[in-house]
Amino acid sequence: MIKLYGAPVVNKILNDINDKIKDLSEKNITPKLATIRLGDNIDDILYEKSIIKNSNKIGIKTDINVLPLNTEHAILEKLIKKLNNDEKIHGILIFNPLPINIDESQIKKIIKEEKDVDCISYNNIAKLFIGKKPKFIPCTVEAVIELLNYYNIAVKGKKITIIGRSEIVGKPLSIMLLNKNATVTICHSKTINLVEECKKAEILISAVGKANIITDKYINKDQVIIDIGINYINGKVCGDVDFDSVKDKIKMITPVPRGIGAITTMILIKNIVYNAYHLHINNK
Repeated sequence: MIKLYGAPVVNKILNDINDKIKDLSEKNITPKLATIRLGDNIDDILYEKSIIKNSNKIGIKTDINVLPLNTEHAILEKLIKKLNNDEKIHGILIFNPLPINIDESQIKKIIKEEKDVDCISYNNIAKLFIGKKPKFIPCTVEAVIELLNYYNIAVKGKKITIIGRSEIVGKPLSIMLLNKNATVTICHSKTINLVEECKKAEILISAVGKANIITDKYINKDQVIIDIGINYINGKVCGDVDFDSVKDKIKMITPVPRGIGAITTMILIKNIVYNAYHLHINNK
């Protein structure tokens, strides 16, 4: 069994953007990301910490905005519009899912397409689904594609099963893989014979968000597993896949932690750098 670590993929992406970071620095331009978090969801807090830590390493500023969980829609909308119009902000990340008191459909209309670095706006999502290139791709989705490319894992003609149909991972990832000529099956909580559907897959991708739900009964010996899940048991991070159950019975797997999560953060940073470069240098 081969572990598909995220670190070498992260290093490749960082190497790819180093020249742009240097050019921006020489012109005294600092890429800046604004994040918006409502409440104290542990997943959001840890992702936020990872963003701050990794951004600081390469000179990207972060404007962290934390609002109460019961924030009124109008207040959130006002903040987004303010960030939209701030020329020093090169990207806006809104942690999802939003609480039920927020009209998410309106938020997706408000955020500027060119600052939508995690692809939640209707314009970016629509382009992705109709086969046009959006300004940005959801960071986790792009992280999966980058990992597959880095490790030379072919997807053309392969049977790929995705567990999870969210609008930020499952659905857009299925489109990306279809565009690469994979044969894609999406499974979810209402899927009949989930175990059998998973066992058929040459590449199994889990984005469920339930700790250790995928055991050895879901897999086959030639399978590649991409574990996107971030879960916590007794304060320790684990994935959707019961690693100990499957590790000796599959071909390859992404570990959790040190897998897709690290790449996702670096994709976000790359998007901020590219946007800053485009706005201040390439667009001159």
